[in-house]
Amino acid sequence: MIAPEETQVTESGLYRVCDLTGKKAMKGNNVSHSNKKTKRRFYPNLQTKKFFIPETGEWITLKVAASTIKTIDKKGISSCINNLFKKGKI
Repeated sequence: MIAPEETQVTESGLYRVCDLTGKKAMKGNNVSHSNKKTKRRFYPNLQTKKFFIPETGEWITLKVAASTIKTIDKKGISSCINNLFKKGKI
């Protein structure tokens, strides 16, 4: 049987991942004025957004980071998806 603490740690990291770039939470420290350090997590700025793919005429819904949305606006959704196919991530 898996302890509840273990399942919470693994599940919290899985659903906060960018669908295209794979960005996920990083670990770090809160640093107080007295320089006492406590653990914390830095989560990516994820947004759920619908994109239209003109080649297929379909809408897809992706959970992507804000920086990824800027890249998609610059390059286009089709080229971003094609780059991921070439790298073997999809």
